[in-house]
Amino acid sequence: MPLLTDPTPLLQHSVYSAPLSVSLLIADVVLPVPSSLIMVANGALYGTVIGAALSLLGTIGATLLGYFLGKRGSPFLTRHIPLHARETSQQLLQRWGLLAIIITRPVPLLAETTAILAGTSGLRWTSVMLAAAAGALPAAILYAAAGAATLKLQSSAIIFAAVLAIAGVVWMAGYVLQRHLTQRARTRTS
Repeated sequence: MPLLTDPTPLLQHSVYSAPLSVSLLIADVVLPVPSSLIMVANGALYGTVIGAALSLLGTIGATLLGYFLGKRGSPFLTRHIPLHARETSQQLLQRWGLLAIIITRPVPLLAETTAILAGTSGLRWTSVMLAAAAGALPAAILYAAAGAATLKLQSSAIIFAAVLAIAGVVWMAGYVLQRHLTQRARTRTS
């Protein structure tokens, strides 16, 4: 589906742009949606404040969808989430609780898995929603600001490099966190 690899043609400014971008961000919990591109597009179309608000709304929606999918139970988890991702997220939740949701929110795959596993924990959905907002806000603002800057800079190469740098930092943080947690899990089981 071209929409999942480059959503920008569909996100051109229209009455459907905002609901579509929020819906795609929510669907990110179950589909491989390029959420960073959508957040940048939100900033380019609506400016930093409204773009960040739309991105935040979609990201919180994705967390809540994941939470409620987790409430459905283990058949969904075992079919759709790899064992190592479940173990890493479960360890994060057991040790850090809501802080795990906050710190994993900008990290692809780990964020969705943690949200789903939060649904299997004793955490309340309202607390999960607030934690998701706290964790998603910085990334939503950064991506929206990068998108809004495209209108001022007129250089797509600079914006592309900035988006790649932001995404790289988020990915690297997630990789380091996941590696650290995997090593801790191995140490505990040894």
